Amino acid sequence: MAETIEGIKDLALDCGFTHAGLLDVDVIRVREEVRDACAVNKCKAYDANWACPPACGTLAECDSTMHKFKRGVLFQTTGVLEDALDYESMELASEEHRKHLEEFTDKVRKLYPGCVILGAGGCKRCEKCTWPDNPCRFPEKMVSSMEAFGLVVSDVCKDNNLPYYYGPNTLTYTGCVLLE
Repeated sequence: MAETIEGIKDLALDCGFTHAGLLDVDVIRVREEVRDACAVNKCKAYDANWACPPACGTLAECDSTMHKFKRGVLFQTTGVLEDALDYESMELASEEHRKHLEEFTDKVRKLYPGCVILGAGGCKRCEKCTWPDNPCRFPEKMVSSMEAFGLVVSDVCKDNNLPYYYGPNTLTYTGCVLLE
């Protein structure tokens, strides 16, 4: 039953994620250096997307939002690469993670309308984001990244006993849902 925390974990796996684990919100910590890395704008989403900084809120606001919740679920998509430079497989794993995340978001928000869902990378629901001139077209579907909220993803995984590294020639994308 998806209404339990174990049920949400099962729902994540049913949506196609390769791994899922419980998340203790009390152990997550925002880090200024992660937000500083966002400002470098390598992904071209900083100040260009409702789900990314600065639109997603200050680091203090993100921390406050996350710590209103007590529990959550981490979910991951792990892709297998031919070698460390297999960009095609990296993109495929990223796209699979995004598809799983969209399905999961639609389902879990029906059960927990007030939940917070964080993914890997910026929101890509729309081809062109309306930021900053108009409101988000789909706020109920928007997903910020864990990094936008100042989280070191590998630390969050480690602190919650979920591996982040699954061996040579693998790449893992991670997200989470925070629940009441």
